[in-house]
Amino acid sequence: MKTFGFALVGMLFWGLAPVLGKLGLTKVSPALGLTIRSFTVSLFLLGWLLMSGKAGELSRVDARTWAFVAAEGVLASLLGHLAYYYALKFGEASRVTPVMAAFPLVTVALGIIFLGEKLTLAKIGGAAMVVVGVLLIRG
Repeated sequence: MKTFGFALVGMLFWGLAPVLGKLGLTKVSPALGLTIRSFTVSLFLLGWLLMSGKAGELSRVDARTWAFVAAEGVLASLLGHLAYYYALKFGEASRVTPVMAAFPLVTVALGIIFLGEKLTLAKIGGAAMVVVGVLLIRG
């Protein structure tokens, strides 16, 4: 039940965020908006890390882990969100968000190709539903 509760809270926050982002982008460029967002998030995370007493753990993270997590951050938090902010600034939040939320299609394909994950009927069915949902909302 704990997992489901966190998922519901995350869903609510992720549903609210595009509306706030769209409102916030009315007078700034997507790049500036993303900078403000990232700076604010970084301050909160730094404070959390310091208050939890876990800042010392940073020195024990190996180079491979740093590289993969940093690359994920550049792809998702920088480039992906920058593209999302441009789409959000010039498009309707109710149309942009479902397209962006179809990213599991890419993850499923790359997981199968690079991570050796199995292609199952459930994954095929889920991917098909995502595609249909995006096509319907594009309307």
